[in-house]
Amino acid sequence: MSQITGDSSDMLAELRSHAAEADEVLQWPETSWQTLIRGGVVRGAIPQPFGGHGWDGLEILTQYEKLAAACLTSCFILSQRDAAVRRIRDSRNQELAREVLPNLAAGKTFTTVGLSQLTTSRQHSKPALTARESGDEFILDGFMPWVTGAIRADFFVTGGVLEDGRQILAVLPRDLFGVSVGPAAELMALQGSMTAEVRCSQVLLGRRWLLAGPVEKVMAGGRGGTGGIETSCLALGLTVAAVQYLHEESTARPDLKPTAERLEHACNHIRAELHEAMQHGCNSDAAAAIRGRANTLVLRATQAALTASKGAGFLRGHPAQRWARQALFFLVWSCPRPAVEATMAYFCDL
Repeated sequence: MSQITGDSSDMLAELRSHAAEADEVLQWPETSWQTLIRGGVVRGAIPQPFGGHGWDGLEILTQYEKLAAACLTSCFILSQRDAAVRRIRDSRNQELAREVLPNLAAGKTFTTVGLSQLTTSRQHSKPALTARESGDEFILDGFMPWVTGAIRADFFVTGGVLEDGRQILAVLPRDLFGVSVGPAAELMALQGSMTAEVRCSQVLLGRRWLLAGPVEKVMAGGRGGTGGIETSCLALGLTVAAVQYLHEESTARPDLKPTAERLEHACNHIRAELHEAMQHGCNSDAAAAIRGRANTLVLRATQAALTASKGAGFLRGHPAQRWARQALFFLVWSCPRPAVEATMAYFCDL
């Protein structure tokens, strides 16, 4: 197969050709992942000294939008892997960064985040994953829910809660004694993400794997979690796919043109918001507001595409039904309360 680059139409076409399989089949989408490796996008978030491209935030958002439009499942996997990369890259433990980032840049290893226990999942009950100091080690016990690509991961970027409420952020090797990956969850979409629960049973983790902490609210120390404007960008990419379909259909059905143009205008507005937030920063409330608008837009666009496709779009092989199912993913994945409220208001706007 020919070599392809990160901005290649060949790469996007190849991803598009496997998008249905990656969404529907409960197995790791190896062909699509190898396409991303050959295309060089796995090097994007990694600094050049470690073998990466060192792309800035805008370059990454631009790539995510294109990739999500071609294959949301593959782009989602990449975004979770990049979230782990950012936590390693931006930590004070640069010795560990030098050890693990070059192999990640080359696609020889895979990492992902297991952080939802510190962000959106089970925040008001006993910590899902606890950490206890024992000399030069931490003892991890509990589980990480909703870990994307868990079955493929060589290590995880995760966080645990100490008895006094402080938290740690660390790299957790998959092969440590006591680490086990559960079966992949059967999702209504993005099945190939192989999202699963990872359990830790009295796992001994040396301090050399520590990225941050113990401190209160360790996730406040940097970007790289499971949500944020990157997730909104994935919703934008899926919207773009649906809008492009409407534009194509409008050549034979001019009545679709006004709908396509209005949705495209909304796309452009949210893209500008995302790029502004990436360039100049934004607080969590502003990011959540953008996420809410991205959620409602992707629902509108994909359902418009399904409506325009008529009965054919309801058949399994048609992309419109896949886009409509995938849009529902954004209602439940790492969705902060303000975004949930905005989405609920959209549903109730009768």
